[in-house]
Amino acid sequence: MPESNGHRSTPPPRRHAWRRPTPPPADRTPPAAGAPEPTPPAAPESEPRSVVEAAVYRDGRRAASPATLAETFRLLRETPEGMAWIGLHRPTESELHSLAAEFNLHPLAVEDALEAHQRPKLERYGDTLFVVLRAARYLDAPEEVDFGELHLFVGPDFLITVRHAAAPDLSAVRRRMEEAPELLALGPEAVLYAILDAVVDGYAPVVEGVQNDIDEIETEVFRGDPEVSRRIYELSREMVEFQRATRPLVGMLHALMAGFAKYGTDEELQRYLRDVADHVTHTSERVDGFRQALTEILTVNATLVTQQQNAEMRALAEAGFEQNEEIKKISAWAAILFAPTLVGTIYGMNFEDMPELKWAAGYPFAVGLMGMVCVSLYVIFKRRDWL
Repeated sequence: MPESNGHRSTPPPRRHAWRRPTPPPADRTPPAAGAPEPTPPAAPESEPRSVVEAAVYRDGRRAASPATLAETFRLLRETPEGMAWIGLHRPTESELHSLAAEFNLHPLAVEDALEAHQRPKLERYGDTLFVVLRAARYLDAPEEVDFGELHLFVGPDFLITVRHAAAPDLSAVRRRMEEAPELLALGPEAVLYAILDAVVDGYAPVVEGVQNDIDEIETEVFRGDPEVSRRIYELSREMVEFQRATRPLVGMLHALMAGFAKYGTDEELQRYLRDVADHVTHTSERVDGFRQALTEILTVNATLVTQQQNAEMRALAEAGFEQNEEIKKISAWAAILFAPTLVGTIYGMNFEDMPELKWAAGYPFAVGLMGMVCVSLYVIFKRRDWL
């Protein structure tokens, strides 16, 4: 790796062991007689709690646990062949700018770390790597996938992690590395690969949780649950986010593996990274399968809903047909009964000038007329299948 601008001296034989220049000692010359005493520097204000944990390591073992960034910078300069591991959670702009000034971080990378909401990527700025990862965790209660964002600055003798969410929790990674000093002694690259492994391993519970959700959705689909469409849609959106988190990792890890020879990566770390690449490839394939399965389930659900709607429409049509048949029968009998009612009504008006009132055959004629009309209407309606 090339030497950085003004922050590294010539590296000793050990790989990734850069020593920082020690600041010149303060002037101890006593003041002249009568001269005022120099004003002591103001005590630094306490830093925000965005510094989750900072430590300086030497030969794979913790040499110091500074409480502030300024103390971390000083101890790293004073520790030959040391390495600083600084963990931050939602740092302020001033904190990131102080880190950029101390470790010569590229302004574009610092801007990305401030803004967050970045896609997973790996970029190299001189002897510093800038890595963006998307961690994920499965929340059992709401049955949702929660995504977090992690930014890493990896240099010759430092590693800085910037988190913008609760996930991932890197305290377990730090404990694991401190329990393996021979691995931690390999430098910041070893920490980078350990974090990559932790993020990828964190995908496994998510995969299992999503698989359980898909199994439940399949049962709900064939059970005819009306809310299943919304659940399929929400899970599909989460799988899109999951794909955006895992798919770029495959290319990132292959890019790191392609630089093994160029940057002289330790053989143990090479094996470590290949294992992480295998896991993320498997996870990415599972996520792709989930998206395909959800698409097919949504298609099946739409088909079942359409069939159910067709069955309901058919039932409504049959009910309407039966209702029409009943209405036709009622209408036919109403028409048949209307004929005698009409005749009887006319002859029941009892007007004196009605000629049929004095006719001897009037009654038989009226009755016969009513019967003939009723029979005629009955025959007509019967032929038309109204009765």
